[in-house]
Amino acid sequence: MVRVTNAVASRKRKKRIFKKAKGFVGDRKNHLRLTSDAVMRAMAFNYRHRKHNKRNFRSLWIVRVAVAAKINGISYSKLIDGLKKASCEINRKMLADLAVNDPQAFSEVAGVAKAALA
Repeated sequence: MVRVTNAVASRKRKKRIFKKAKGFVGDRKNHLRLTSDAVMRAMAFNYRHRKHNKRNFRSLWIVRVAVAAKINGISYSKLIDGLKKASCEINRKMLADLAVNDPQAFSEVAGVAKAALA
């Protein structure tokens, strides 16, 4: 009886794991057991950090908007409250972009929020 090795499938499995380990250093890039462990760990961190990125960017936008709001003489919470009362649909990402790139437009938006509060 001929010995069957299933070489094609096992090579494909190994290649798939080694391909994901591109850039790894030492034995983590060319030993199957260590590589598979390292790749699994890296993929878990990758999933987790995609979620963290969203949090980090939102907090960055909030900080930028808060600083620009203080420059225009209104607190961040009052700015957001005033925009909601004025039914202004500008999100935090757009507000942060205005605060950095177009301070004149941001001051007009802050004026709208102040008017809605008064």
